[in-house]
Amino acid sequence: MLDQLPAINASLNAISTVLLLNGLRHIKAKRIEQHRRMMLSAFAVSIAFLACYLLHKWHLYGTTGSYNTTFQGQGTWRLVYLVLLSTHVILAASVPVLAFITLFRGIKMQVERHRAIARVTFPIWLYVSVTGVLVYFMLYRWFA
Repeated sequence: MLDQLPAINASLNAISTVLLLNGLRHIKAKRIEQHRRMMLSAFAVSIAFLACYLLHKWHLYGTTGSYNTTFQGQGTWRLVYLVLLSTHVILAASVPVLAFITLFRGIKMQVERHRAIARVTFPIWLYVSVTGVLVYFMLYRWFA
């Protein structure tokens, strides 16, 4: 099962992407309760992802002595991967804090403050979710 953690992580990122997009669809249609459910679900899935990600790193280090899997692609693909990975990692560090603040303001119905930070949080969170799936495919499927 621990060997399946990268696929589980990619699946959790994909689920988060779907929930985020559905949350956006609901708020644009002014369906606040459905929006709230989607965004809280996306946050829960992201927390599950973080737990699985940390477990994967712990397992990987225990079995290989390294926290990372080496990308096998070459040339331009290596550059594409490194740019994608670096932007993903840098932005991923901000998602838990931004998402928590955004959700807190939404739950407290601080609508204007929620909207203001959501305009920043949403595209970052969506980017991190999508690129997480791409990193998985590049690392474990396309160039393995």
